Amino acid sequence: MKKIIFAAIIFIIFISKINALDIKSSNMVLYNLNDDKVIDELNKDERISIASMTKIMTVLVAIENIDDLSKKVILTSEVFDNLEEENASLAGFKVNDKVSYLDLLYAAFLPSGADATKALALNISGSEEAFVKLMNEKAIFLNLINTHFSNDSGFDDINHYSTVNDVALLLKYAYQNELFKKIFTTKKYYTTNGITIESTLNKYLNYYNIEAPFIIGGKTGYTLDAGRCLASIAYDSKNNLYYLLVTAKAPLTTNYYHLEDVKDVYEYYFENYGYKKIVSSGDLLISLKTKYTKENKLNIKSNNDILVYLKNDYDKNKITYLYEGIETVNYNTKVGTILGKLTIKYDSEVIKNIDIILDRKLKFSIFNYVKVNIIWIISIIGVFYILFKIKYRKKRYKKKLRK
Repeated sequence: MKKIIFAAIIFIIFISKINALDIKSSNMVLYNLNDDKVIDELNKDERISIASMTKIMTVLVAIENIDDLSKKVILTSEVFDNLEEENASLAGFKVNDKVSYLDLLYAAFLPSGADATKALALNISGSEEAFVKLMNEKAIFLNLINTHFSNDSGFDDINHYSTVNDVALLLKYAYQNELFKKIFTTKKYYTTNGITIESTLNKYLNYYNIEAPFIIGGKTGYTLDAGRCLASIAYDSKNNLYYLLVTAKAPLTTNYYHLEDVKDVYEYYFENYGYKKIVSSGDLLISLKTKYTKENKLNIKSNNDILVYLKNDYDKNKITYLYEGIETVNYNTKVGTILGKLTIKYDSEVIKNIDIILDRKLKFSIFNYVKVNIIWIISIIGVFYILFKIKYRKKRYKKKLRK
């Protein structure tokens, strides 16, 4: 009976771990930003609608094309055309409001204001079509081969599509821009005309009482085609690790499915993965043969600890090392020469590549030189001896003839 109960407990724990990543979003990609590597994915390259995650590109392109962030513009009636019909999210501006470009950037991103994105497009490029052209040019520049935009806000359209992986690549690039990073991580902002705007992500996390303080920023979105979406970045303080996660097409039946998905994915990886020390500083990496040196073999040791991102319960026996390069090092090989590459694999997957570099001058050994070439040296001496004997006999013979 005890064995049955124990087995049942183990089964429940196992199932709970599986369910922890049984997400409702149909598309997902998770990056370890420290290593810039995809560590989990689900239909990451499928072309889909991406709703307001579009505004990552909108805000990035706007930032790159604004000369004066403090410059103020007047919001004309053209800004608000068709927005109500599209059931667009709005920041709360009104016709004839006078606001700065910086206000519009925050308003486009935090509350996902389509009024702000339209105002940016009209004032930067003269029309939404011209601005969208800049967005598509940027997509080509970033090699987002599965991405095309037809509007600046993310409305569903057959010619407006991307993938969760392209969105992740875009966000990685945009996050390097300091102003974008500041906007992305801001929770609340006060415009110059007195409007208080809040991050949609922060608003809904608080509203649904979802504890996720590790999420440092994100862009939500939803449309009928895209479902509920979220592009976010999180920090695992225990492992000093940054993650980037993009999810899409969570069901619209509940307002917080995408939030639960993101929380579950992050927490699962926080709890079950981290950096493991597979090599300590001073550990032997490889021994190579030497030629004509005082050292009979060359031991290359690690100059530092080697940490690799692995599951907490990884199997050490599945770690393998493969060296490809010079097998024998000559005495006159220059310091700094790359001798070869050491590939470290875990369960057939490459987890680390290390250049094996000669880090010290090798001393020449006359003894080892002679030892290695003794037969050749004896042969040369023998040849010279024979030649000498032949020459000596010829001289003696010539002397006899003179007599």
